[in-house]
Amino acid sequence: MSTGRYRIQSVAEMTGVSAATLRAWERRYGLPAPRRSSSAYRLYSDRDVERIRRVRELCEAGMAPSEAARSVLASDDESAVAARVEADNDELAVQRILEAVDHFDPDRIEAAVKSSLFLGPAVTLFERVFSPALVQIGERWAQGSVSVAQEHLAAEILGNTMRFLLRLVQPERARRQVVLACFADEEHTGPLYGVGLRLATWSIKTIVLGARTPPDAVRHMIDELRPDIVGLSATVTPAPDRLQTLLDGYAEACGPTPWIVGGLASEAMREPLVARGGHVAPTAKERLHELIQKLCPLDPTAGE
Repeated sequence: MSTGRYRIQSVAEMTGVSAATLRAWERRYGLPAPRRSSSAYRLYSDRDVERIRRVRELCEAGMAPSEAARSVLASDDESAVAARVEADNDELAVQRILEAVDHFDPDRIEAAVKSSLFLGPAVTLFERVFSPALVQIGERWAQGSVSVAQEHLAAEILGNTMRFLLRLVQPERARRQVVLACFADEEHTGPLYGVGLRLATWSIKTIVLGARTPPDAVRHMIDELRPDIVGLSATVTPAPDRLQTLLDGYAEACGPTPWIVGGLASEAMREPLVARGGHVAPTAKERLHELIQKLCPLDPTAGE
């Protein structure tokens, strides 16, 4: 975080570096670089605290404070450059996919998607390349600049790739299992694979039922597979009567099994959803992880 949160005395206690030394380092080396409150108090961020700890460790290893500060600042500069290069590569991959879609060239789309597979882990690819590409393709379809056929072709190729990646990263000894499905009127399966890839990083296995999954299918799945949680996706809010019918159906189908609804439409249905025992998926991955841990805690006596 870059927002200032800590006063100087708290930082001194957290890092083992006195307040006087912190002021001296700031004056002499420009590190740390706290913000100032409206009352002119120094406010240090989590990043500042981490930098201070790194300088202190280098000093304890025998490096002069001035050299330690330069080393930490140089490392931060290199990290910033690397982050910019990474962001540029991700954006280039998105643009290559979009250009291939514009040209309505299946082979070119396939090549653009394959070339992006070297940019990072599966969940990172989804979040930085595939999801942005799908969103922009959907926007272009809405604007009339790409056809339904182009949108379907791109969604199919990207969907096949995401299904393949999800199979690759599924944990072998998962102790929790989540079933993911779209609302009964929902066609867009991309978000399901994104969630599945994220859950795999938490050692949670996922089974994807796909688009247009009615409550009866969810009930049958629960009876047969006994998942720990059901995750549903909705990008468009159904009409009020239809929404009520679907929420009643999913609540009855899930019974005691926890169920979470995510997607662009989830917040709009929060009140009736929660009233029926469901949960709205937080957008922040940390909070989603916390919710899953709360709804499906692991046995603390066994290793995960």
